Amino acid sequence: MKQTLLELMRMSRICRMVLATCLGSFILVIFYFQSMFQPVMRRNQFAVDVCCRKGSRNALQELYNPTQSEFSSAAILHQGRRDQVAESCRAQSASSRKRRVLTPGDLKHLVVDEEHELIYCYVPKVACTNWKRVMMVLTGRGKYSDPMEIPSNEAHVPSNLKYLNQYSIAEINHRLKSYLKFLFVREPFERLVSAYRNKFTLKYNSSFHRRFGTKIVRRYRKNATQEALLNGADVKFREFAEYLVDPATQRDGPLNEHWQTVYQLCHPCHIHYDLVGKYETLEEDANYVLRLAGVGESVRFPTYAKSTRTTDSMTAQFFSNISSQQHSQLFQLYKLDFLMFNYSTPSYLRLD
Repeated sequence: MKQTLLELMRMSRICRMVLATCLGSFILVIFYFQSMFQPVMRRNQFAVDVCCRKGSRNALQELYNPTQSEFSSAAILHQGRRDQVAESCRAQSASSRKRRVLTPGDLKHLVVDEEHELIYCYVPKVACTNWKRVMMVLTGRGKYSDPMEIPSNEAHVPSNLKYLNQYSIAEINHRLKSYLKFLFVREPFERLVSAYRNKFTLKYNSSFHRRFGTKIVRRYRKNATQEALLNGADVKFREFAEYLVDPATQRDGPLNEHWQTVYQLCHPCHIHYDLVGKYETLEEDANYVLRLAGVGESVRFPTYAKSTRTTDSMTAQFFSNISSQQHSQLFQLYKLDFLMFNYSTPSYLRLD
């Protein structure tokens, strides 16, 4: 009898744990189901919707209800970008039967700044190292003052920043509703070629050579040498393209973050981003974010070396070395990023 009672108590505890887990997931499902429709609306109800530090306005309020005339024209520009994302999301929702529900694990790219009420979704190869440096300055409570004093490898140490997936469900929902959420995007094929150049043509990236290069050489190179099979250090762009569009790659799991689509990294059809910055206007857009956060006078976004940047003409040269079929397949892979962020189809693209 005593043993039966203990067994019933144990089962009761398990049931309570399962119920709590299901309830948390249910709350997150509700939030994201609602947020799918949120981009359609122009948000302008901060008097009752947003709670900020007493006696001050947060970045979200300043974006939608600017008090400074210099912000007004920028607000119109960014409203247009939000509208473009919303329109693309509506079209995608209408054409797809799949209904994706996010989990906390999908939020690992969203960096949180509690002090200035900011959430930044980082996208590799879109100045994310410098943005992480800036976020470390903003969240460092005086530890850092100049972003460029922070070594690049330090910026990529996960423990140096706080990510949205580290919060509880209720805390996630509160921050997604109340903080200014932003991301930066780039012309998709320029970003792709930039990732290829950085990860497969530079000797110091041996970890990528071993992790991805050896697999690519093994799958797509006939009569590969033993050295190439062993170190994977000389992957050709044609082989990289073949790897990306191969259904076997999709079955292996999500693409690496350096060449994954922005659509999959930041989930802009589920999360209503208040500001979409562009790599092409990086310094202007980045400093606009910092001014909205009230730190424009003390923190400036770092300039970058334009001489090493992957350009449109450079991208066209790489694409000239792959087949028309690969052109079409790559465009289908990154099509949503082109549409959502208003990038034109490249003139060099050969679509069958």
